[in-house]
Amino acid sequence: MRLRTFGIALLVASIALAGSLALVGCAGSGSSGNTVKIGWFGPLTGDSALWGQAEFNTFKMMADDYNAAGGIDVGGKKYKIEAIGYDDKGDSTEAVNVAKRLITQDKVSAIVGPQGSGEAIPIVPIANENKIPVVATTATNPKVTVADDGSVNPYMYRACFTDPYQGKVAAFYAFQKLGKKSAAILMTIDDPYSAGLSQYFKEAFEKLGGKVVEEVSFTSGEKDFRAPLTKIKAAKPDIIFMPNYYNDVALSARQARDLGIDQVLLGGDGWPSENLIELAGNALEGGYFINHLDFDGAAAKPFRDEYKTKYQKNAELNSYMVHDALVMVIDAIKRAKSIKGEDIKKALDTCDLQAATGANGDTMTNPITGHIKIGPNHDPVGKTAWLTKIIGPDMKFQESFAAEE
Repeated sequence: MRLRTFGIALLVASIALAGSLALVGCAGSGSSGNTVKIGWFGPLTGDSALWGQAEFNTFKMMADDYNAAGGIDVGGKKYKIEAIGYDDKGDSTEAVNVAKRLITQDKVSAIVGPQGSGEAIPIVPIANENKIPVVATTATNPKVTVADDGSVNPYMYRACFTDPYQGKVAAFYAFQKLGKKSAAILMTIDDPYSAGLSQYFKEAFEKLGGKVVEEVSFTSGEKDFRAPLTKIKAAKPDIIFMPNYYNDVALSARQARDLGIDQVLLGGDGWPSENLIELAGNALEGGYFINHLDFDGAAAKPFRDEYKTKYQKNAELNSYMVHDALVMVIDAIKRAKSIKGEDIKKALDTCDLQAATGANGDTMTNPITGHIKIGPNHDPVGKTAWLTKIIGPDMKFQESFAAEE
């Protein structure tokens, strides 16, 4: 059977702590022997709150479902999930604060999240020092799992593909499939995700024989993109790569069209959001973005339906990603037959989960976004990226298809 919504609800409490909004979901009997604490953190306020709220909704919903089904089998004993979540406001300092809180005070066995590379990278030493595994949801920068010296961060994992792969896919699609030979890049200079993805796209595009004719940037929080866009217009590229988050993408796309820039716009996995088209109007018509799954596919349907029934809104991309991150953690706990961080980490090293098909409720134990096999760098290997084109008079997301290098 598929994931169902049960009547047992997680208790949500608001607690003021170090400037953060803390939301705690409780199940079972606290920290007793029949409860495993799993943490989450992400932006419940700020510019990325839409995604953070979607993640936290999914986190609570899944904990409800597992608990109502009897909990997690850990070496023959059933454990209920105590789901504990905090708001990091999309801020690196807050991310450090809440990660410490989850590990040292709440005593969680594992953490799912965060969603941003800028929040995941600073918590690496905290996870490693305390031996608590972290499975990031959409943090795609390589430094989340691999240090600058090439060593693997032992307690950091992710459920998503990485920026080097995403950048190659975008470059391949632009050059080989769309036939674009020159490109301009508009990126967020102070965001590791945007800056990193820009670098990997450029390297791959030029290796294929293309040329990046202009690179311009802005800082987080800017609302006027006309100066960098004017430089792009003068460079006359065939395509414009915009590896930014949906709110910046929507506003910069509108301003680009106002300036008479009519080139095809291409972006990464920061684009997909239920609010993208509402904010952008028709400015993104004919554009493409990289996604982690086919939202309309059979594997996604049971989860998508449950989420909409429970929350009366569509699931965001991050909903699917936190689902898969939590499935990875629960699978590791069951295989480790332990709720100790070190044991869960060892099991995550050998994670190999087949993709859900959408039949018979396999989304309880299988990932929605595809086969997840953790490689030596603690990243999933062989995951497929999807290119989605924005078309049609009603601006629906359509024509999703797999894109390989």
